[in-house]
Amino acid sequence: MRLETLLQAVNVSKTFKAEDVVIEGIAYHSQKVKQGDLFVCVRGLKTDGHKYLGQAMRKGAVAAVVEEFQEDLDIPQYLVEDSRLALARLAAKFYNNPSKKLNMIGITATNGKTTTTYMTNAILERQGYKTGMMGTVTVKIDDLSIPAQLTTPESLDLQQYLSQMYHRGVSHVSMEVSSQALEMNRVEQVDYDIVTMNNISREHIDAHGSFERYFDIKSSLIRHAKPDAFAVLNMDCPYTSKLVDQTEANVLTYSVNNDEGDLICENLDLSTGRANFTVNLTKPLQTKTQRYKPMTFDVSLAVPGLHSVYNAMMAICISLLSDVDVETIQETLKSFGGVERRFEFIYEDDIKVVDDHFANAGNIDVTLETLKKMDYRNLHLVYAIRGERGPTVNRENAEAIASWADELGLEKVIATKSESHVTDKDRVTQEEQAVFQEVMDQANIDVDIFDELPHAIDQALNEAHEGDLILLAGAQGMDSGASIALNEIDKRKKQTI
Repeated sequence: MRLETLLQAVNVSKTFKAEDVVIEGIAYHSQKVKQGDLFVCVRGLKTDGHKYLGQAMRKGAVAAVVEEFQEDLDIPQYLVEDSRLALARLAAKFYNNPSKKLNMIGITATNGKTTTTYMTNAILERQGYKTGMMGTVTVKIDDLSIPAQLTTPESLDLQQYLSQMYHRGVSHVSMEVSSQALEMNRVEQVDYDIVTMNNISREHIDAHGSFERYFDIKSSLIRHAKPDAFAVLNMDCPYTSKLVDQTEANVLTYSVNNDEGDLICENLDLSTGRANFTVNLTKPLQTKTQRYKPMTFDVSLAVPGLHSVYNAMMAICISLLSDVDVETIQETLKSFGGVERRFEFIYEDDIKVVDDHFANAGNIDVTLETLKKMDYRNLHLVYAIRGERGPTVNRENAEAIASWADELGLEKVIATKSESHVTDKDRVTQEEQAVFQEVMDQANIDVDIFDELPHAIDQALNEAHEGDLILLAGAQGMDSGASIALNEIDKRKKQTI
């Protein structure tokens, strides 16, 4: 593509040694530059792409987009106000705006983005659509899977993936959209047909400065949706429900705990941990190609947890808007196995062992509300304190646990710092441990704190009796918990033979 054509996508205020050259590709990382590339100097959190322009030029870059000229370098340079925003627009232009040719589904929430994305993709695949998927775990391009490095890829990588999807015949793309991606313009040029927000609670406060700022960024996916798109919103969340009147998109709502939604969850049974419920479409639904009459249908989930009900309701809304048959939805949800560490049953025999990432107060509330609805004798909570998240997050998490203690009969927490199972960036500080202990003391909850994760899990297994439930709860510090627990259970079984 001619550089002059490509630069039509951005607002260039000044030029230095301008020359209309042929651009073979775009790069923002100097190590990935190839001959004939346009290099975009992006300022990051830890480094500045302007420092590497000389290296990019030596590797074959023939022009650069910059926020400040480097006149000692003999390369055409084009000045823009925001090079990260320019990168998104240049990438979309270079790859011929692939999102406009795909059915794009943007999924955001504080909790449940990954599971909802996987669940939606599974339903669409079963319907017979060729699908793409982007998220925390993987990037899926039809039958090709690539490990994900970011929840939402950088804009250039994102547009390249979408281009590959289009050329491989993909029709529907389910995509996690993080707050960081929205703030850093990674999805600025993505043309969404369906946007969703399941819930929002306190998370990433340090990254965004305040909850208000976090919500403003997160909700921009809904507020900026195009008029002919659909916005799917959870009416049970006080924040997402406020967005109904703040978007030009067509709004479809759902609820689990009240009857305000267009789709309502009724007759919910969570006694086994795995939900059975009825979906009631309360009024006609007009999609882009067909019209649904009011109807009811039953759903059984293979994945456990109340949060899975919310994720499923969101996936059902998306699927109906994508013209998926109700029978396909039912069959998929009955067999969908879930995503690792999202209220995952890892052992079900004389005792039950559940593994959950328990990342923030909102997630904790939904997880513990699920336990309240389940049948078991006694609860044993093994909690990995969140390292390097600061006292605020750890206080809020501890307070969320304490708020459920009476209803769950929780008199003790087995806590761990998981010292041998986390990296330096996730180590628990003395302040974080102290604030957790302080909240537990105020709630009259006993705490056993172990430096090592295996010792904490071993303690829970020692205390558990038939009919009890062990919850392995925590983010990075509990990532190895399931394998440790299963190995210990297996070892104990062999010793009794």
